[in-house]
Amino acid sequence: MTYNKEIDYTKVFVVIPAFNEEQSIVKVIKDIPNVPLENIIVVSNGSTDNTEKVAGAAGATVLLEPRKGYGWACLKGCEHVEKMDGETIVFLDGDYSDYPQQLTKVIAPIYEQNMDLVIGSRALGNREKGSMTIPQQFGNWLSSKLLKIFYGVNFTDLGPFRAIRFESYKSLGMSDKTYGWTIEMQIKSAQKKLKYCEVSVDYKVRIGQSKVSGTIKGAVMAGIKIIFAVFKYKFIK
Repeated sequence: MTYNKEIDYTKVFVVIPAFNEEQSIVKVIKDIPNVPLENIIVVSNGSTDNTEKVAGAAGATVLLEPRKGYGWACLKGCEHVEKMDGETIVFLDGDYSDYPQQLTKVIAPIYEQNMDLVIGSRALGNREKGSMTIPQQFGNWLSSKLLKIFYGVNFTDLGPFRAIRFESYKSLGMSDKTYGWTIEMQIKSAQKKLKYCEVSVDYKVRIGQSKVSGTIKGAVMAGIKIIFAVFKYKFIK
């Protein structure tokens, strides 16, 4: 498929996995530029607060995914994008740690350089003090090194703010249900030899407590999952 530089935002969809993000989700939705509100998909991953109510009131499409896991939520959102004949998917966190205004920057290489995958790299952008924990920074560094060694690709981040052409997404056969979703996408893109690049994105302290990096258990489990994925997709067919 050949893309023109003119972006048809009615074909761009934003998938936002969210678990108990009632304090931040409306800010995220309102700061997303150009994309029609109904194309902003908030996937409530078993939220017990008012995330679903406030996101719906803000005009977003709200989907429910009771099975806990980041990957489960992303898969649910992507199923909806397929039904709507989407062209490009943007993934964005619901905690307002990313800058949704930078969406246009993240998707630009897909339309201007015919990229398949664009990673918003926090390592290349400006990070507010305290926005990334030391384990997060080390995990990104280690993962990037392992991806280079085993797959020959150059990434600086596993950041959640990313965009991918929907046809390219479908070719990957994404399957991870939890913490390994982001690195699975990068590994499988490398294996499929998709065209990729990174753009710098800024990052700030999230609203509320992180469900992964904010807990010792979450950080350890995410680290194990990510390292396991590097070896799994290389040596286990």
